[in-house]
Amino acid sequence: MKKILFVFGIWLTLALTASAQFNAEPSKISKRFFPESDLVINTPAFQKKKGFTKYKEMMPWLRKALDGKENIATLTFIGYSQKGKAIPMITLGKNYTTNPVKVWLQGGLHGDEAAGTEAMLHLIDRFLNEPELTALLDKVQIAIVPMVNPDGYDMHRRESANGTDLNRDHTKLSAPESKALKNAFSAFAPAVALDVHEYRPYRKDFSRFSERGISSYYDIMFLYSGNLNVPQPLRDFTKTAFVDPTKQLLDEKQIRHHDYITTQKYGGQVHFNQGSVHSRSSASAYALNNSISTLLEIRGVGIRKTNFKRRIESGYLVCLNYIRIAVARQTELQALLSSKQALIDKVTVSSERKVYQDTIKAIDIATYKVINLPITVHDALQSVPTQTLERPFAYLILPTEKRAIANLKAMGLKVDSLTSSKQLMVESYKIEYKANADEVDDVEDEPLAGDLNSTTEKIAIDFPEGTYVVYTNQRGGNLLCEVIEPNNQNGFVSTKVIANKAGVRLPIFRYTNTQRITQ
Repeated sequence: MKKILFVFGIWLTLALTASAQFNAEPSKISKRFFPESDLVINTPAFQKKKGFTKYKEMMPWLRKALDGKENIATLTFIGYSQKGKAIPMITLGKNYTTNPVKVWLQGGLHGDEAAGTEAMLHLIDRFLNEPELTALLDKVQIAIVPMVNPDGYDMHRRESANGTDLNRDHTKLSAPESKALKNAFSAFAPAVALDVHEYRPYRKDFSRFSERGISSYYDIMFLYSGNLNVPQPLRDFTKTAFVDPTKQLLDEKQIRHHDYITTQKYGGQVHFNQGSVHSRSSASAYALNNSISTLLEIRGVGIRKTNFKRRIESGYLVCLNYIRIAVARQTELQALLSSKQALIDKVTVSSERKVYQDTIKAIDIATYKVINLPITVHDALQSVPTQTLERPFAYLILPTEKRAIANLKAMGLKVDSLTSSKQLMVESYKIEYKANADEVDDVEDEPLAGDLNSTTEKIAIDFPEGTYVVYTNQRGGNLLCEVIEPNNQNGFVSTKVIANKAGVRLPIFRYTNTQRITQ
């Protein structure tokens, strides 16, 4: 009997903990602070009483929506999910006589974040059926992947079928969905990229504030990169040309917004991280690949279909405004992305965030009132470098590293190779590991792997025929530096794409001479 009661007690504790994390939103909060939109939405989720759009509902809906629209829309597939579902991509555009500005949109990377996919489908519907929007396709080409993770989506689960978080896989590329997405993104080579997600308005850490806890006040949050390997002009243009004007639009629509913040414990205290630097997430990965990049977080995880139209409208408005800005500022945008300003001079291998005191608005659950909550912020958008290196002219990679080369090619990088053996003066790496237990991810509190430190030595090495040579002065060169430098916690060494062992020379080398060594 005692054993039964003990097991029941454990079950009850787990159930209560789960319910605290996954409760649907109290109706009093939704009615008072998040009045539903009157937007007319024709997607599958609104043709039934319960649930969100399933993959088997989306595919016939897409085919029907595109029927007769062959002159402006095409349906292709970028690859397959782990359970064999073909992942669709819809390209909206025309037969252009000049180069249009290219915009990339994606949703459903996390399977429990439904508003992203639904916003993509609604946007497709509107571009196909509203003449004003269809006319924009004279000047813009849009690639939309509405459901990147169909297996997780059908299970309403964050991860892919094998448990991979696809938004932590942009450099490792361990999942087939990640590889398919990266190949399609690189082939499209967009100037602007948006990834639409949802976030949880209730978090366990929120119970530590006020009398009975707090809930998030913001409809939508903007996550754009603070990674210092994204050149400052690109980071500035992202904020001033895209984020700030879109926030002004949301103000007019009475949709509340903030830069992306999430909780993290420091010494037992709950602080807030703002922004991101990690290239394993799309916001930085796409920015490093020479795009104006933003990840949108809509208030939605764990609240089922509460305020669902409002959530979809939030994502739709942001995506549409980014498209309109891209068209309006096409000349300036494309000039920036093709200029020398789009390449870094120094490689940042480590950085730290600025820490300061601030306030945010939150909903007090005890009183159902908006409060100004004092917080400590660790701001990735105001990062400063702690270690930098001069950008090499090229990286040399030994022929054994097939997986690293496959990943680089998926990222859109041009890879050359030596046609004969050659002795070259290079900088060689050796690594040593160190514990770094206090470090955590600045996007949703995921722990990082153990830290490492590399040292370099200048040395002449005989490189065999077939050694790979990847030059840094190409589109995606910033991402190349990010993933090759061993000290970077998102790079190929940390993620074990390149095998490594303490004290042993790595199979990657920095080439600092400015003379090309391949044809």
